[in-house]
Parts: sequence; structure tokens; C-alpha cells
Amino acid sequence: MSVILECKNLTKVFGPKTALYGLNLSLESGRIIGLLGPNGSGKTTLIKMINGLISPTEGEVLIDGIKPGVDTKKIVSYLPERSYLNRHIRVAQAVELFSDFYEDFDRGRAYDMLARLHIERNEKLSTMSKGTREKVHLVLVMSRRARLYCLDEPIAGVDPAARDFILSTIINNYDENATILISTHLISDIENILDEVIFLEYGQLRMFSSVDDIRFNQGKSVDTLFREVFKC
Repeated sequence: MSVILECKNLTKVFGPKTALYGLNLSLESGRIIGLLGPNGSGKTTLIKMINGLISPTEGEVLIDGIKPGVDTKKIVSYLPERSYLNRHIRVAQAVELFSDFYEDFDRGRAYDMLARLHIERNEKLSTMSKGTREKVHLVLVMSRRARLYCLDEPIAGVDPAARDFILSTIINNYDENATILISTHLISDIENILDEVIFLEYGQLRMFSSVDDIRFNQGKSVDTLFREVFKC
């Protein structure tokens, strides 16, 4: 497998606070990876740096060997923690917006997922619940044929009944050579789809392991190990 993401001595300081410190990490293609840690551990900071929204204080992050910028936006699909879509537009307008902006956007895939979620293309985002708006945004992000998907809390705002569908949407709508990086607090809900997990604490790497190693070598679920490590 080729390396899709590298972090080399990655550090980010905000005034007196160090959000990430000396992070070294290498992620391969074709993996679904959980980015886990308590609040303030640096998860969202890392995802924002991968997407070029903030710059490192020291070190570097590389996507397919390239620093975040215009070229990497063509291969990275990003779901932020909060939707940035204008609430006054209709679903079909959001689909066209993504289609115009991203060459790898698949309209057919988007409308198929929306139909399975019973979301009408002429419905305005302003008339939807918060959870339904987040479903629309996830559909748009997963309808790109990207090489790296960064999903920041993709199931936090939806009801439990919809989580299974969303997770199946994630694993069934990406290329097997792509990588998905999922930040979440709902570990028990997603651990069955994960290949690897990253534990961050105080901006530093606490652990990077395959899920199989955790289950077979330690005899624990990811959720149980997380609670033990972080005393939850």
C-alpha cells in the first residue's frame, strides 16, 4: 500500500496552548482509521491542517507527498464538524454546487444516497432538522471519488436509527484504495468498520494500532481500551 498521509514533527501552537506537539504519523491507502481522543486532544486541529485551513507552527503534513493546497483539495474530501452550507438553498442546488466545484463529484451517487435517506431534492436545508442537514452534507462529501476522506464527527448529530445507514454509506461509497480518517467520540458505534485507530492525548500520539491487534492481542474492544487509557 502507498502512503497517503504523513505528519513529520507536526506542531501547532495557539498562543499559550500547544494543540499538537511533535506528531509523527504515516497512514496508508485503503484503510478506515479512527482518530480518537478526549476533548482538546488535537483531533480537529490535525484535520484542519490536513485540509490546509491552518498552518503548522513547526513540522509538516504531506498528502500523497504534497503540502496542503490547491492540488491536495482535488484528492481530499472534508466533512467539518459543523455544516457550512447555506441553509436557504435547496438540496439540488447543493448537489450542483459540489458538482461544479469538484471534478470527482458523482451526481448519480449523491442522488441515490439522498433517495435512500428519503431526502427530496427540492427540499430547502432551512426546513430540515440539524441531523438531516448533516446527512445531506455527508452525502455530498462521500459522493466525491477522493483518495482521502476526513470526517469530523460524522454521526454526532444524527439519531441512533440513522447511524447504521450512515456508516454503511461511508464504507460502501469509497474506493477500496482510498483512506477514511474519522474523528468521533462515539467509538462503540464505529469500531466495527475500523481497520486502525489513533489515540491522541494533549496533542501527542498516545497509540497507533490495528484494531485486530487490540482485539486479539489485548482481548478488548477499542471502546474498552479507550476508556482504560483515558480513564473515562
